[in-house]
Amino acid sequence: MRTIVNILIYILLSNSVVFAADEHNNLNENPGSAVVLTYHRFGDARYPSTNITLEQFEQHLKYLSDNNFTLWPLSKILNYIAEAKKLPKKTVAITMDDAYHTIYTNAYPRLKAKKIPFTVFVNTRAIDTKSKNYTSWEEMREMSLNGAEFANHSLTHAYLAREKSETKESWKRRAKGEIEGAQTRLQQELGDSTNTQPKLFSYPFGEYSQEVADLLKELEYVGVTQTSGVVDARSDLRALPRFPMAEAFGDEKGFILKVNTLPLAVESASPKEPLVGSQNPPILEIKFPHAVKNLGCYKADGERVEIQWLSQTKVQIQAKTSLKGPRDRYTCTAPAKDTKWYWYSHLWIIK
Repeated sequence: MRTIVNILIYILLSNSVVFAADEHNNLNENPGSAVVLTYHRFGDARYPSTNITLEQFEQHLKYLSDNNFTLWPLSKILNYIAEAKKLPKKTVAITMDDAYHTIYTNAYPRLKAKKIPFTVFVNTRAIDTKSKNYTSWEEMREMSLNGAEFANHSLTHAYLAREKSETKESWKRRAKGEIEGAQTRLQQELGDSTNTQPKLFSYPFGEYSQEVADLLKELEYVGVTQTSGVVDARSDLRALPRFPMAEAFGDEKGFILKVNTLPLAVESASPKEPLVGSQNPPILEIKFPHAVKNLGCYKADGERVEIQWLSQTKVQIQAKTSLKGPRDRYTCTAPAKDTKWYWYSHLWIIK
């Protein structure tokens, strides 16, 4: 199976596919952008789908350091965007979901040595069980003294989209309890180390519905997904993109491509709702603010998605085959200068 990143690397290296200067895009008209990375486990080979090897992680940190990337906590990036300040070029945030213990034992010492800040999203009930698989509150307090900030990943890591058996009122009560309950525990245990400016929330499993996203906005949180892409001033603050990192897609070439991507500006995408209805594969209509050259769109497994141009700035895309659950996505890319890529992804959730 060829991933999207493999395809883009092949295009860059292939002698048969070379973009002329006028075939590149120059689409950025915004005050900078940032790539947000998300990790789960470090050096825990039992769970390769969510683990990054220590060799890979050290390669990542070395590349960022050797190539003068600006490494900020996610909250600082979002505050710059909120205040319409220009982000430095090559800005990256390192985030981690679930607060597994290998964050403390394996990631933290390496980040501390390089004085790199990071953001940990915590599902608090797991910490309260005092399981050896998770960091403790005391370990978090130690990390907070050396560049760590902590944010909300729900109380129990439950799916937050409304179940068919739930009324709107019972769903909202459950979802609000998951969000606000975790925030209360974070504040109780970590105080000022809990990010509140802005309040951050990482969706469990990276899944959300428009209903959940709207609730998050109502509660004044910024929502964070696991859908690949780049953050800038045009990003939806209910569903910010992040590039997931794991063994299968954490190799050095792929990492370099991802941290150098640029945001592919989208004026509108319809439907906004990520939950797939009766039509599978779904149709997505995207309107760009400018014409885009050499657009390519793909499913998560690298299969090309058919593109129908409705106008110079509007496309309709649909996969050739049905999407497979629980999650899939349409990712669209276009070549930029200096072997970089513009990138936009749309999440689909299949139940």
